[in-house]
Amino acid sequence: MFNLTYEFKLKPTANQVVLFEEWLERCRKVYNYALAERKDWFKSRSCQINACSLKSEYIIPADAKRPNYASQCRGLTTARALIPQLKAVQVHVLQQTIKRLEKAFVSMWENSHGFPRFKKYGSMRSFVFPQLGVKPLEKGLIKLPKIGKVKFRQSRDIPEGGEVKQARVVRKASGWYVMLTIQWKVDIPQVLPHGEPLGIDMGILSFVATSTGKLFPNPRPFKSLERKLKLLQKRVSRKRRGSRNPKKAQYKVSKLYERIGNIRKNYHWELAHNLCEQAGMIFAEDLNLKGLAKGMLSKHCLDAGWGQFLQVLSQCCLKRGVFFQKVDAKKTSQICPNCLTETGKKTLAERVHSCSNCGYTTDRDVAAAQVVAIRGLAAVGRAPRRVNYQLTKLNSVVKMLSEGKFIGIPEMKESPSF
Repeated sequence: MFNLTYEFKLKPTANQVVLFEEWLERCRKVYNYALAERKDWFKSRSCQINACSLKSEYIIPADAKRPNYASQCRGLTTARALIPQLKAVQVHVLQQTIKRLEKAFVSMWENSHGFPRFKKYGSMRSFVFPQLGVKPLEKGLIKLPKIGKVKFRQSRDIPEGGEVKQARVVRKASGWYVMLTIQWKVDIPQVLPHGEPLGIDMGILSFVATSTGKLFPNPRPFKSLERKLKLLQKRVSRKRRGSRNPKKAQYKVSKLYERIGNIRKNYHWELAHNLCEQAGMIFAEDLNLKGLAKGMLSKHCLDAGWGQFLQVLSQCCLKRGVFFQKVDAKKTSQICPNCLTETGKKTLAERVHSCSNCGYTTDRDVAAAQVVAIRGLAAVGRAPRRVNYQLTKLNSVVKMLSEGKFIGIPEMKESPSF
């Protein structure tokens, strides 16, 4: 199976907009009720046997099972028979809301994410139709269950042979959008290493440096619009509470945030297509994005959006038949790509790589990209024999250095070939 998601802007009527907002609010209430039911069960099991809190305790029978997706869906069926507002919403939409909560708990258990929190008014921004009727798409129209036909701007054609599996209606600052998941019953062969290799190194001064010596600038969309964003946020804080003016000012802030995200994502896609045209194999660093988001340069790292760029690059490589793989990012800026010797740490102010062993000189980011390319070729088994030998020695050096020891590496006078 092969799935692709297409996003189109909706053009709903005024009545349909009101209906969308009512559905979002009811989904939010179902989400909060289901979360409260699970939270109460957990708190009832946290009381000690020989002591109780001074305030209150949750008294739930000891044989009551933990609420899960199946039990809460059964409770939802009972609630829809008693509450007309819930019955007006399609049952699958409400079930997907409970499934969303279930995924949040699974992420908490498996990925060490935080405990799910209640959603305040207006924070629920999307709902999902997991099933659509027969032929839900027409030219410029989509038929949604219990809502009817809604116009949308079909900015591009959808390839034939696919089946619409689900539709997600999303509310953004610029309007309403629909995300269609199309499925084709085909098997996509895995892309094998072929063609010219290309290593990339991501940074802040230059967004991407390639092993061929090209440097791509960093657009810094948040930094360029930060002054305007600060001005708009000040206007929001100065508005009188209870009036419509804070909502109007907050709408301008949301529009600017969406513009920043669109600029960043558009640049990522353009750069990904540019890189795919240059090589048949692309190797990138496997960065610790969570650690970088908490470091000294967290603001600039988040502004660059390296995580989103790697996802976009992997998708672009899959669509264009380019092999993509991540390699180890340790000490890529401390190794000479010519002789593979350890050159020592560099400060952020040092932008030129100059090896004292072999005399190889180039841009610091380009040298790191060349090291990434060498490691990528070794990972796919296409590196020259001399490079494999040097990498074996290099791995032993890294291990010895981590243990506080040192070992020498033979010199290599030849320049790296990519």
